[in-house]
Amino acid sequence: MRNKAILLLLAGAILLAPGTSKAKKSDKTTTAPGEITSIEGATLWRQPDDIPSRNLFYGPGGKEHEPHGTFKFVKEDLEGSNPKFVVEDQDGVKWKVKLGAEAKPETVASRFVWAVGYFANEDYFLANVHVEDMPAHLQRKHADKFIQPDGSMNDVRLKREIAGEKKVGIWHWRHDPFKGTREYNGLRVLMAVINNWDLKDQNNAIYKEKRSAERDAPEVVYRISDLGATFGSTNLRRTHEESKGNLDAYRKSKFIRDIEADYVDFNVPSRPAVVVLVNPHEFFTRLHLEWIGRRIPLADAKWMGRLLAQLSPAQIRDAFRSAGYSSEDTEGFSRIVESRIAQLNDL
Repeated sequence: MRNKAILLLLAGAILLAPGTSKAKKSDKTTTAPGEITSIEGATLWRQPDDIPSRNLFYGPGGKEHEPHGTFKFVKEDLEGSNPKFVVEDQDGVKWKVKLGAEAKPETVASRFVWAVGYFANEDYFLANVHVEDMPAHLQRKHADKFIQPDGSMNDVRLKREIAGEKKVGIWHWRHDPFKGTREYNGLRVLMAVINNWDLKDQNNAIYKEKRSAERDAPEVVYRISDLGATFGSTNLRRTHEESKGNLDAYRKSKFIRDIEADYVDFNVPSRPAVVVLVNPHEFFTRLHLEWIGRRIPLADAKWMGRLLAQLSPAQIRDAFRSAGYSSEDTEGFSRIVESRIAQLNDL
C-alpha cells in the first residue's frame, strides 16, 4: 500500500508540473520555397517533385527491392523494445526483421515520410515469413511468442540494410542544426499527422550514404529511424497494442490543440499515461517531449499540408494496404489522414 501511495503522489506531481518551454519566436520559417535543406554536407529534406506519382505501396525501396526467396537467421538485435533480428536472403541482402505491434504502423509511416521528401528506411511488410536456422530461443523477452518452432512467423516488417550505408550517430530535436527551418518544422507537423508520440532522440539517426552517379562524395542524411509508435494514441499507454497501429485510438485522438495568430499547437506527442509509471524507464524517457508538437509557425504547418495534399486517395490507401491492413481498417485510417491534411490546409 505504501508503494502504491508513493506512486500516486509522484504521478500527481508530474501531472501538475508545468510543461516544457515553448519554442523561441525565431523558430519561424527561415528557408526559401523549394530550397534543399542542407547544412555542412548534411541533408534533412529534398524537394519531392513527383509526389503524385510516388508508389506508396512499395515505398522508398520500390518494387525492385522487394524481399523474396528464402531467409536465414544471422543475429539478434537487442535495441529498442520490440523483438528484432537480422536475416539474409538468397541474394546476400541483409534485412532487419521487426515483430510485434510496430511492424504494420512503421511500414505505413515510412511511406508518408518518404512521399513528402524526408529520408526513410526501405521497409516492407510480409504477412508470413519462414526463417531458416532460427535459434530455439531469442534473448528478447516475449520474442518466442511470435515465432513458431519451424521458424515461421506472421506480420513481419523487413528493413533492407543498404550496402555502403553507415549509421554515424543520432541527432537531437533540441540541438538539431536544421532547427527553425521550414523543413524541420514540417517534420514536426508530419509526426503529429501520423501520431508519432515516441520522439525521443534515440529514435533519430544520422546516416552516411554511399557515393552514387549523382554524387561524388558520400551524403550525410538526417532520418527518423524508428517510426513504429504511430497511427495509435498520442502517448504511450498501458500496452503497446493500445498505443500503436490502433484505429480506435487514432480515431479518438485530438489532432490540433490550439491555434494562435501565427502559431499552431498539436496534441502529439503528449505525456505518457500515468499507469506507465510502473515502468519508470519507459515513462521518463518519453516525458517532456510535448514541446516538439507545440508553437509551430502556421506558414510551416500549411506548407506541410500542401505537400500532403498532393497525395491521391489511392496513394494514401496504398500505404495502409502495404502493411496488410484489412479493407475496413485501411479505409478507416485513410479517412483520418485525409481529415488531418484538410485541417492543415484550412489553417
